[in-house]
Amino acid sequence: MLPPAVRKAALTIHIISSVGWLSAVAGFLVMAVAGLTSADAQLVRAAYLGMNLIGWMVIFPLSLASLLSGIIQGLGTKWEGR
Repeated sequence: MLPPAVRKAALTIHIISSVGWLSAVAGFLVMAVAGLTSADAQLVRAAYLGMNLIGWMVIFPLSLASLLSGIIQGLGTKWEGR
């Protein structure tokens, strides 16, 4: 189906985007905890503004990249039925 070089590239993109997505969600969680537990209004505002930025500029694109590269992997791999 897919040539080996293309399949390896798709797998590499899938792994990088998935690990990046997981790391971005961990950063998002840290900012959420900081925003929820702080009494400083400026820190809370900064945390929520940062969460909005991370959500739209990092998490969303990485989730799409992970999804699309996973679909490419699934469609480009030979499936053997039993």
